[in-house]
Amino acid sequence: MSSILVVDDEAGIRELLLEILQDEGYRVALAENAAAARAWRGRERPDLVLLDIWMPDTDGITLLKEWKSQGLLTMPVVMMSGHGTIDTAVEATKIGAMDFLEKPITLQKLLATVERALKRNEVLFTPGEELSRLGKSPLIAELRQRLLQTIRVKTPVLLVGEPGCGAEQCARFLHQAGSSWVRLDDATILADRPLEMAEKARDGLLFLPDVTILSRLEQKGLLLLLGKLEKYNVRLVCAASQALNALVESGKFNPALQQALTGIALTVPSLREHREDIPELAKTILIQLIDSDVSPQRHFSMAALNRLRNEDWHGNLLQLENVVKTLALTSLAEEISEEDVARALGQFAAKEMSSGGFALPLDLPLREARDAFERVYFEHHIAKAGGNMSRVADQVGMERTHLYRKLKLLDIRFLRKSED
Repeated sequence: MSSILVVDDEAGIRELLLEILQDEGYRVALAENAAAARAWRGRERPDLVLLDIWMPDTDGITLLKEWKSQGLLTMPVVMMSGHGTIDTAVEATKIGAMDFLEKPITLQKLLATVERALKRNEVLFTPGEELSRLGKSPLIAELRQRLLQTIRVKTPVLLVGEPGCGAEQCARFLHQAGSSWVRLDDATILADRPLEMAEKARDGLLFLPDVTILSRLEQKGLLLLLGKLEKYNVRLVCAASQALNALVESGKFNPALQQALTGIALTVPSLREHREDIPELAKTILIQLIDSDVSPQRHFSMAALNRLRNEDWHGNLLQLENVVKTLALTSLAEEISEEDVARALGQFAAKEMSSGGFALPLDLPLREARDAFERVYFEHHIAKAGGNMSRVADQVGMERTHLYRKLKLLDIRFLRKSED
């Protein structure tokens, strides 16, 4: 049964589309605004999205651009509007929308468009797209083959690798299209209500970004959850930034949990282990920023790409993405030079910087200049604190809830570390 997400701020339209599409045998979810649609897409990938353009919180075009920039536009999207123009339709299709429906939508037009979009969905998304974001080197090709060999079994998978190396892309490769996808960012729920996560991920995949930072109570809850996965038809995939056997030996990790998680264990290589992928990855990230209107037109010089390739990238893909975004927003010329790269890498170093050590382009509009400064500022403190968000909050003088909201607004990706 195909799943369709309907995003529209008008309750009457949502209910009408729900009734029509359910009568046609589709599984339908409703979102009253962009925030609800964003949350729903974060949990799973629908087979089709019907997206209204004019909404009070965030318009549909902006949400479409957001999904594209985050690599989440892996399903066909049909835009809807009662005030549609040719220009709006053209803009939406350039961003990635498949089609455009003008309200009031006729039944025949709706069903024909939905059927056509779902047929396209059958060939639109393949699991390989997720791993292509890690590169195309022999090392990644080998990883892909190992993952393929485990894709049809329900055994938990442990992905061992440095933070930011691409464990989530591997987990998404194992995720079956159309089923639930749940990423567990707040592990405290494992201590209190572990089976709630099994219910959320029912018939799908549950991903834990780093199992090594779990407290003793959270480990106990995860062990309980493991015993219920078959009942809920859930596959568990865990990333681990440290070797579990060393943590067991030091008394920090439950040995029974280690045994339960290591039935299938795979190593995800660090970025410096497949340096040959770095130039193409950097160019791809830059193109995505340009296509989503985050960045003006930019391109790398050959020397800049060589400089990126020779960096050690201790933050791996997350660090590369943040450096490329900084370059896209703060370079003064259309061509990003080797000097630009050296400047950006210096800003990401976990060291104290004097107020004169940050070269911010003054020709940017005020809002863009402020965002660029804040992005580098917070990334500096995250690196300095080793990813410990409690320490970051103390360093910058912000309450943690406000800090997380600010990082989300700046689109800064980070991995939560143990808050000791």
